[in-house]
Amino acid sequence: MSEALEPWSEFNVAMVGATAALAGLLIVAMSVNIGAIMSSKTLPARAAASIATLVLAIVVTGLALAPGQPLWAYGIEALVAAAVAAAFEVHAVRAIFQDDQHRGTARELAAKSAAGLLPIVAYLVGSVLLLAGVVPAGLMVLGIATILAIASAIVLAWVVLVEVLR
Repeated sequence: MSEALEPWSEFNVAMVGATAALAGLLIVAMSVNIGAIMSSKTLPARAAASIATLVLAIVVTGLALAPGQPLWAYGIEALVAAAVAAAFEVHAVRAIFQDDQHRGTARELAAKSAAGLLPIVAYLVGSVLLLAGVVPAGLMVLGIATILAIASAIVLAWVVLVEVLR
Protein backbone atom coordinates (compact mmCIF):
# COMPACT_ATOMS: atom_id res chain seq x y z
CA MET A 1 0.00 0.00 0.00
CA SER A 2 1.42 3.38 -0.93
CA GLU A 3 2.02 6.03 1.69
CA ALA A 4 -0.80 8.16 0.29
CA LEU A 5 -3.28 5.28 0.70
CA GLU A 6 -2.33 4.58 4.32
CA PRO A 7 -4.74 7.16 5.84
CA TRP A 8 -7.54 5.61 3.77
CA SER A 9 -7.01 2.05 5.01
CA GLU A 10 -9.73 2.05 7.68
CA PHE A 11 -12.21 3.59 5.26
CA ASN A 12 -11.34 0.98 2.62
CA VAL A 13 -11.57 -1.93 5.06
CA ALA A 14 -15.00 -0.73 6.24
CA MET A 15 -16.24 -0.20 2.68
CA VAL A 16 -15.07 -3.59 1.42
CA GLY A 17 -16.86 -5.40 4.25
CA ALA A 18 -20.05 -3.38 4.15
CA THR A 19 -20.30 -3.42 0.37
CA ALA A 20 -19.66 -7.15 0.10
CA ALA A 21 -22.36 -7.85 2.69
CA LEU A 22 -24.79 -5.56 0.89
CA ALA A 23 -24.03 -7.18 -2.48
CA GLY A 24 -24.75 -10.60 -1.01
CA LEU A 25 -28.05 -9.46 0.45
CA LEU A 26 -29.12 -7.88 -2.83
CA ILE A 27 -28.26 -10.97 -4.81
CA VAL A 28 -30.36 -13.09 -2.44
CA ALA A 29 -33.26 -10.61 -2.60
CA MET A 30 -33.14 -10.54 -6.37
CA SER A 31 -32.82 -14.32 -6.69
CA VAL A 32 -36.10 -14.75 -4.80
CA ASN A 33 -37.79 -12.76 -7.59
CA ILE A 34 -35.59 -13.86 -10.47
CA GLY A 35 -38.48 -15.16 -12.59
CA ALA A 36 -40.31 -11.84 -12.52
CA ILE A 37 -37.08 -9.88 -13.01
CA MET A 38 -36.10 -11.93 -16.06
CA SER A 39 -39.53 -11.51 -17.67
CA SER A 40 -39.08 -7.73 -17.79
CA LYS A 41 -37.39 -5.83 -20.61
CA THR A 42 -35.42 -3.50 -18.33
CA LEU A 43 -35.11 -5.13 -14.92
CA PRO A 44 -32.35 -7.67 -15.73
CA ALA A 45 -30.08 -4.92 -17.05
CA ARG A 46 -30.89 -2.64 -14.13
CA ALA A 47 -30.27 -5.43 -11.61
CA ALA A 48 -26.96 -6.28 -13.28
CA ALA A 49 -25.90 -2.62 -13.24
CA SER A 50 -26.74 -2.38 -9.55
CA ILE A 51 -24.63 -5.42 -8.71
CA ALA A 52 -21.82 -4.24 -11.03
CA THR A 53 -21.72 -0.92 -9.18
CA LEU A 54 -21.33 -2.71 -5.86
CA VAL A 55 -18.64 -4.97 -7.30
CA LEU A 56 -16.87 -1.84 -8.53
CA ALA A 57 -16.89 -0.43 -5.00
CA ILE A 58 -15.54 -3.72 -3.63
CA VAL A 59 -12.79 -3.91 -6.25
CA VAL A 60 -11.62 -0.30 -5.88
CA THR A 61 -11.59 -0.29 -2.09
CA GLY A 62 -10.11 -3.78 -1.93
CA LEU A 63 -7.29 -2.99 -4.34
CA ALA A 64 -6.45 0.11 -2.30
CA LEU A 65 -5.44 -2.27 0.48
CA ALA A 66 -2.95 -4.23 -1.65
CA PRO A 67 0.52 -3.96 -0.12
CA GLY A 68 3.39 -2.49 -2.11
CA GLN A 69 1.22 -1.22 -4.92
CA PRO A 70 2.27 2.03 -6.63
CA LEU A 71 -0.39 4.72 -7.03
CA TRP A 72 -0.20 4.65 -10.82
CA ALA A 73 -1.09 0.94 -10.80
CA TYR A 74 -4.00 1.59 -8.45
CA GLY A 75 -5.18 4.37 -10.74
CA ILE A 76 -5.14 2.06 -13.76
CA GLU A 77 -6.94 -0.70 -11.83
CA ALA A 78 -9.65 1.70 -10.69
CA LEU A 79 -10.01 3.07 -14.22
CA VAL A 80 -10.37 -0.42 -15.74
CA ALA A 81 -12.85 -1.50 -13.05
CA ALA A 82 -14.92 1.64 -13.65
CA ALA A 83 -14.91 1.01 -17.41
CA VAL A 84 -16.21 -2.53 -16.90
CA ALA A 85 -18.98 -1.30 -14.59
CA ALA A 86 -19.75 1.46 -17.10
CA ALA A 87 -20.51 -1.19 -19.74
CA PHE A 88 -23.22 -2.64 -17.47
CA GLU A 89 -24.60 0.81 -16.74
CA VAL A 90 -24.69 1.83 -20.42
CA HIS A 91 -26.60 -1.38 -21.17
CA ALA A 92 -29.11 -0.50 -18.43
CA VAL A 93 -29.51 3.05 -19.75
CA ARG A 94 -30.18 1.71 -23.25
CA ALA A 95 -32.78 -0.68 -21.86
CA ILE A 96 -34.49 2.18 -20.02
CA PHE A 97 -34.62 4.37 -23.13
CA GLN A 98 -35.82 1.50 -25.36
CA ASP A 99 -38.59 0.35 -23.02
CA ASP A 100 -41.86 0.95 -24.86
CA GLN A 101 -43.98 -0.28 -21.96
CA HIS A 102 -42.91 2.36 -19.42
CA ARG A 103 -42.08 5.36 -21.62
CA GLY A 104 -41.64 8.64 -19.86
CA THR A 105 -40.48 12.09 -20.73
CA ALA A 106 -36.84 12.59 -21.65
CA ARG A 107 -36.35 14.20 -18.24
CA GLU A 108 -37.80 11.16 -16.43
CA LEU A 109 -35.66 8.77 -18.45
CA ALA A 110 -32.57 10.88 -17.78
CA ALA A 111 -33.33 10.91 -14.05
CA LYS A 112 -33.66 7.12 -14.06
CA SER A 113 -30.29 6.87 -15.75
CA ALA A 114 -28.43 9.49 -13.71
CA ALA A 115 -28.54 7.56 -10.44
CA GLY A 116 -26.52 4.74 -11.95
CA LEU A 117 -24.17 6.88 -14.02
CA LEU A 118 -23.12 9.28 -11.25
CA PRO A 119 -20.89 6.89 -9.26
CA ILE A 120 -19.33 5.51 -12.45
CA VAL A 121 -18.41 9.02 -13.61
CA ALA A 122 -17.01 9.79 -10.15
CA TYR A 123 -14.81 6.66 -10.28
CA LEU A 124 -13.57 7.61 -13.74
CA VAL A 125 -12.77 11.17 -12.61
CA GLY A 126 -11.01 9.95 -9.46
CA SER A 127 -8.94 7.47 -11.45
CA VAL A 128 -7.88 10.10 -13.98
CA LEU A 129 -6.95 12.54 -11.20
CA LEU A 130 -4.83 9.84 -9.57
CA LEU A 131 -3.10 9.04 -12.85
CA ALA A 132 -2.53 12.76 -13.47
CA GLY A 133 -0.69 13.01 -10.16
CA VAL A 134 -3.39 14.93 -8.29
CA VAL A 135 -3.30 12.30 -5.57
CA PRO A 136 -5.21 13.88 -2.65
CA ALA A 137 -8.08 14.98 -4.89
CA GLY A 138 -8.11 11.65 -6.74
CA LEU A 139 -8.31 9.66 -3.52
CA MET A 140 -11.04 11.93 -2.17
CA VAL A 141 -13.09 11.56 -5.35
CA LEU A 142 -12.66 7.77 -5.24
CA GLY A 143 -13.86 7.78 -1.62
CA ILE A 144 -16.89 9.86 -2.57
CA ALA A 145 -17.49 7.58 -5.54
CA THR A 146 -17.61 4.59 -3.19
CA ILE A 147 -20.30 6.21 -1.04
CA LEU A 148 -22.22 7.19 -4.20
CA ALA A 149 -21.91 3.63 -5.53
CA ILE A 150 -23.40 2.15 -2.38
CA ALA A 151 -26.25 4.67 -2.28
CA SER A 152 -26.92 4.29 -6.00
CA ALA A 153 -26.91 0.49 -5.88
CA ILE A 154 -29.34 0.49 -2.96
CA VAL A 155 -31.72 2.85 -4.76
CA LEU A 156 -31.50 0.95 -8.06
CA ALA A 157 -31.93 -2.43 -6.39
CA TRP A 158 -34.94 -1.08 -4.50
CA VAL A 159 -36.46 0.11 -7.79
CA VAL A 160 -35.91 -3.32 -9.34
CA LEU A 161 -37.53 -5.07 -6.39
CA VAL A 162 -40.49 -2.66 -6.33
CA GLU A 163 -40.98 -2.89 -10.09
CA VAL A 164 -41.22 -6.69 -9.77
CA LEU A 165 -44.41 -6.24 -7.76
CA ARG A 166 -46.11 -3.90 -10.25
